[in-house]
Amino acid sequence: MSDRIYNVLFLCTGNAARSILAEAILNRLGAGKFKAYSAGSQPKGQVHPLALQLLKNLNHDTSFARSKSWEEFAAPGAPEMDFVFTVCDNAANESCPIWPGQPMTAHWGVPDPAAAEGTDVEKHLAFAEAYRMLGNRISIFVSLPMNVVDSLALQKRLDEIGRSLPKAS
Repeated sequence: MSDRIYNVLFLCTGNAARSILAEAILNRLGAGKFKAYSAGSQPKGQVHPLALQLLKNLNHDTSFARSKSWEEFAAPGAPEMDFVFTVCDNAANESCPIWPGQPMTAHWGVPDPAAAEGTDVEKHLAFAEAYRMLGNRISIFVSLPMNVVDSLALQKRLDEIGRSLPKAS
């Protein structure tokens, strides 16, 4: 088995909720095999408080969590990505920077929990549902045999993971 660590970047528009959740989940589930990052095309500048609360309640270290631009990962000296996943439809439809290393990409759209309306309970449930959906996809992703599948087959599997759940709003 390869000792290689794969770099993964999760993108959404604000880098305040979904991409932050995905970064936390992959860094937990893919420990030793994957290193996750997140960024946004138009970063909000702060992580949504309900995203932080959920991660803390699930015993994630949240010291990594900050809302940042995707330009950080396209700049010279940035970590070279192996995979880039968009988790919101807006980011998927934007022109992304040129990523060093020509990573494999896929769209794993998840409804925006920060856009949830209703009671506090309903808002918390929206974040929990986004976490669950991302967790399911990331669990499948980390179990893929990266070192034995060819890139075409791997790209097909990545696309299938993104289609396996309801689309983002």
